[in-house]
Amino acid sequence: MESGVFGTLTPKQDEIVNLLTGIGMKRNVAKVLVFLSELPEASSREIERGTDLRQPEVSIAMRELKEREWVTCRESKTENKGRPVKIYSIALDLNEITNVLEEKKRQEADTQISMINRMRECIES
Repeated sequence: MESGVFGTLTPKQDEIVNLLTGIGMKRNVAKVLVFLSELPEASSREIERGTDLRQPEVSIAMRELKEREWVTCRESKTENKGRPVKIYSIALDLNEITNVLEEKKRQEADTQISMINRMRECIES
């Protein structure tokens, strides 16, 4: 993998992030999603480094991705006495997520077209 732990996305990954934000996804959520899609799993700290985001930004993005059930989380005990480390992995691949996004956008478009048609009916009557 070309990106990842070094804090930069490849041009292809950056384009995917831009496309996701273009259809309404928050940029930080898109960055985390694309980063995770390239790895079997990653800790919060690895995600911070790989996406060049701060810890609170990663936490907010992860909360949204977990609510959508696009990522899973497990805890791993550390060698020292601190908190367990959260390890994240993607639950759906990007193709499946693309299908979910497409269906949602189609439903939104259908709803808006129905409202436009209803508006026409109201104007013409």
